[in-house]
Amino acid sequence: MRFFLPRTWRLQNIVYFLMLFELPFTVANLALFGIAAPNLYRTILWRLGGEMGFNSHPQFVLYAYANYKPVTIPVVWSGFNTQYHLVIGVICMFFWLIKITMWLLKVFLPIFSFLLHTALLCLWAYGIHMQAAPDTIDPEHQNKGVPWYISKSCSIVQDKINKGYCMQAKSSFAVSIIMLTIYASFLILTIYSLIPTTEAKEAHAIKQAEKRAEKEKWANSPVDNGMTAEEQWQHMWELQQLPRTPGTVGGMKSPMTPRMRTFSDLEGGHAQYSNMQQQEYGGYYVGGGGVTIQSVSPVAEQDEYFYQGQAKQHTGAAY
Repeated sequence: MRFFLPRTWRLQNIVYFLMLFELPFTVANLALFGIAAPNLYRTILWRLGGEMGFNSHPQFVLYAYANYKPVTIPVVWSGFNTQYHLVIGVICMFFWLIKITMWLLKVFLPIFSFLLHTALLCLWAYGIHMQAAPDTIDPEHQNKGVPWYISKSCSIVQDKINKGYCMQAKSSFAVSIIMLTIYASFLILTIYSLIPTTEAKEAHAIKQAEKRAEKEKWANSPVDNGMTAEEQWQHMWELQQLPRTPGTVGGMKSPMTPRMRTFSDLEGGHAQYSNMQQQEYGGYYVGGGGVTIQSVSPVAEQDEYFYQGQAKQHTGAAY
């Protein structure tokens, strides 16, 4: 049996619950990092941590620049950290709208979920890595763990406004952890759904056998489009017996219009037109050599012809 990918979800209720559960945290992520952008409290928290000795101080970077020493701003305090999470928040909201629409239309296949949530999981994993990145540029105040506003309580900050900034940054990190957990759960359920069950394998094998049987049936069947060869020939003959366009019999190239017939009647040509109609619709037509020929079906008709005074029945094409 060839490998195949199941098109149905297992544990569909849990998948639907995760989709609904994802929405409020996606909105919260957009709100928190939208408020923090571009630099509402990032430098303030960096300065507070430096004053308390938890990490480097922003002035350390200024001193290094003044002394022409190479220094790199820690990624946890960089503007890229805030902008990155704001962008992936917009991306997550965009794909959530597509995902819920496809789910309601029953076209959100597990393979699509695998590709989507693998990418989103990687994006959030890198985002959390930036939020928890160490700060070791100051040899005297190195922080090799998570920032102080995550590892410590915000109650150590005296100022009320700065305390609110600390709580907002802590909430942003918590929402990021929840988003990572949601996408990891999606990925686990997707992999679980992509593993075919015994019933799915049997149903797939039956479906493939039916397709092969149907293909062989059409390959070996003499019927083309539901008609045999005789029926096709009979159909073509019947199409040839359809009435011709009025006015084109007897060598006339233009059709007989009502106006032309009126003038013909006035000029005494009504009898000629009647004869033309009789020749056309009476089952006979005049050939190019002036010989009257009757059309006979090569399939449905049988005729008798006489040869040397003896009758002989012949079935086939008309002579």
